[in-house]
Amino acid sequence: MPKDSASPRLDAQYAFLMEADRLKTVERANQLMDRSRFENSAEHSWHACLLAFLMAPMAGPGVDLDRAIEMLILHDIVEVDAGDHPIHILYDTDQIVAQEKAAADRIYGLLPEDLATRYRATWEEFEAMETPTARFAKAVDYLAPALQSIGAPEQLEEERDIVGGNLRRGRAVKAKDILPELFEFTRAAFEGEATDPVLAQRFAFWCEADRLKSVYRATPIADGSRKENTGEHSWHIMLYALTLADHAQDKVDIALALKMLLLHDIVEVDAGDTPIHGAVTPEALKAQEDAEQRAADRLFGLLPEDQGPMFRAIWEEFEAAETPTAIYAKSIDRTQPVLHNLSDDGGSWRTYDVKLHQLDSRVGVKIARGCPKLWPYIRSQCEPWFVARNAL
Repeated sequence: MPKDSASPRLDAQYAFLMEADRLKTVERANQLMDRSRFENSAEHSWHACLLAFLMAPMAGPGVDLDRAIEMLILHDIVEVDAGDHPIHILYDTDQIVAQEKAAADRIYGLLPEDLATRYRATWEEFEAMETPTARFAKAVDYLAPALQSIGAPEQLEEERDIVGGNLRRGRAVKAKDILPELFEFTRAAFEGEATDPVLAQRFAFWCEADRLKSVYRATPIADGSRKENTGEHSWHIMLYALTLADHAQDKVDIALALKMLLLHDIVEVDAGDTPIHGAVTPEALKAQEDAEQRAADRLFGLLPEDQGPMFRAIWEEFEAAETPTAIYAKSIDRTQPVLHNLSDDGGSWRTYDVKLHQLDSRVGVKIARGCPKLWPYIRSQCEPWFVARNAL
């Protein structure tokens, strides 16, 4: 950001958010369910948040679901520096702890002091695993890799050895007393035994959602090395909404906004992504809307009766963009890609020959509607790029 910025707080918030983007390049040991590649820690974080939301009916007394989701948004950010550590490889535990603490010092230290203190405390609570909320979030995180493997059409022999060992004697066993129903479902599904039908519905939805990690957007990740996928994008804008919450207007429910952003692009599993700067006709827009409604019918229809209508209602409120919370969430959805394009020397602006006035009308208006003070800051970062190219 420019050194003469009028908003040091926003400078710090964006420095953190752009640094967190590097989580999209941290590769994990488990593969996507379609076996096309290994999963990264950003999309894993989104998928873990979704699993927590799906399993909320099983949360025990004292579990704060909203805080558990915040924990899972933040829990792996230290891997930007410390990397991921697969469960089947032996490591020096003390060394990993030291590396992750140093990473937390540096990365959370980029934030304004109040946010740095809050995020660090949330991460430390998760790691300590002493509160009911942290135990719930950890149990979800422990079981997610096994469920990821089970959701694939077929398991690899080496992977089955790892998952089986984890469920019998590894850290996943810790989930047995915290989320016994989910642990038993995971064990039974792994062994090919009959499973609880309601949990099977939730699991089917979670497996379908894995396909969002293979839907690619027009916007690059911050380092410009590849296009961003919609799963990791959904995680990143949840982090944006949490980090920029102090720029929201009155009557915005941040916890609900996070759930909206968790679910907002789920229909892209069937309908795909539509670039905002692409040449889209009214007819094409109508066809896309129809495709998204059909996708919503199918995907939310996979869920049990106590969750399908609730998830659908959250998605529809976001799409309608009429409530303060939905307007804020929509503005955040438009905010994240802008500085990604700027960091990649224009990114999709170059692809679609975007002019500054088009950025104002297509993006700026929607950001300003939900975060009036945010758009002038963002525009001030972008304007020099357009001026230099005579693209006003």
